[in-house]
Amino acid sequence: MAQDDSRKWSVLVLLCITQLILVLDISIVNVALTDIQNALDFSLENLQWVVSAYTLTFGGFLLLGGRMGDLFGRRRLFLIGLAVFALASLACGLSQSDGMLIGARAVQGIGAAIIAPVSLSILTTTFAEGAERNKALGIWGGIAGAGGAIGVLAGGVLTNFLGWEWIFLVNVPIAATVFFLIPRFVSESKAENLKGLDIAGSVTGTAGLAGIVYGLVHAQTDGWGNSITIAVLAASVALLGSFLFIESRSKSPILPLSIFRLRTLAGANIVGFLLGCAIFAMFYFLSLYMQQVLGYDALGTGLRYLLVAIVIIIAAGASQALVTRLGVRPILAGGMFLLTLGLLWFTMVSVNGSYTVDLVPGFILAGIGLGASFVPVSIAALQGVTSELAGVASGLINTSQQIGGALGIAILSTVANTVTENNSPTGSLQGASPQSVVDGLSAAFWVGAGMAVIGLLATLLVIQKVRMSESEAEVAPAAS
Repeated sequence: MAQDDSRKWSVLVLLCITQLILVLDISIVNVALTDIQNALDFSLENLQWVVSAYTLTFGGFLLLGGRMGDLFGRRRLFLIGLAVFALASLACGLSQSDGMLIGARAVQGIGAAIIAPVSLSILTTTFAEGAERNKALGIWGGIAGAGGAIGVLAGGVLTNFLGWEWIFLVNVPIAATVFFLIPRFVSESKAENLKGLDIAGSVTGTAGLAGIVYGLVHAQTDGWGNSITIAVLAASVALLGSFLFIESRSKSPILPLSIFRLRTLAGANIVGFLLGCAIFAMFYFLSLYMQQVLGYDALGTGLRYLLVAIVIIIAAGASQALVTRLGVRPILAGGMFLLTLGLLWFTMVSVNGSYTVDLVPGFILAGIGLGASFVPVSIAALQGVTSELAGVASGLINTSQQIGGALGIAILSTVANTVTENNSPTGSLQGASPQSVVDGLSAAFWVGAGMAVIGLLATLLVIQKVRMSESEAEVAPAAS
């Protein structure tokens, strides 16, 4: 029994390491963009795609990745996704042109979209529902929640001392180590009752989700009234409508709509979406504030994120024990409330501000809130899910957070840019004064806080009040 427990926790360590590099690759690039632009002669218009190409394929392929794991074997798909991710990371680090880097980042996102839901499925089928799984998700959620802050820190350190290439190349030895260790500890598992892959649903669902992300990215740079933005978003909505129609009639759907009868799961995805909206934008805008207003360099910005990363990890560890005792809803509600307070604090950032006064209190409040939110929302998203639907549920919560992040950055960037332009002495973003930049950031954080409040209300109104210790373990642990 002790040996079996040791195997389980070894699995968790490998999954957490993998999850960390996936989350890192969303934020680690931000502080290196200037170096990448200079090295590869990027145009300003194309530079954003170093970030967006990854989020586009990551968000678009998550549902498909989770269902393929259920169908073809979770360990097998995990290894395939890890190999794709590692090779694409190598190609990123060796890139000699802007097109090569953007293409490699897109492939990297596909690998991540396979790994992320399959990783959570393996965790779900390895640890029995209840206190054991809560503890595992506490550790996993803490790593995932702190990933954004750790990514900015790692990006600053690697870019400053080794060069921008190493923000990608560092993934290769880590992924290779996990690749060779996974077969030693993880048994193969899949949903035995699935008879085939829903091709029509896979195509419409993946294209619709990828189109939504692309449209949101395009809106961020070219505006919501741009004809391409409108056309892409309209086509994506039509594709997603077709996807839901196909799923309602498919014998082996990629997303069985009956899963939404689990009220707590449905509520968790609503909250996960809004959580993604708020926190992706939080790290994005605070990086801008520290670099453009306070004048910190990449390394200085990264080091100042260390506080929030530590707070998130500590809060996540505490929240898993509290969820086991008190249930998901009160802990998630408390987390969303503290996150709201943290975002409200950031509305008061000033031109002549300081790290200690303008950022530290907000980092502590938001860090505790994030740590206390990531764990219960992950637990709720998997509560009562059978092993046959583990991949679907895992892909769904990952998709909710990724699409939420893309929407949050698009909406809040529009708010920030509009306010900055209106308050700028030049009437445009070019030549905007520090005060007009701060006005834009403050307005964006007001909207982000509003999203967190909606997430708090969804927690209280939709997620059921159930103590996790009272719930039955409906997901069978994987065979040793």
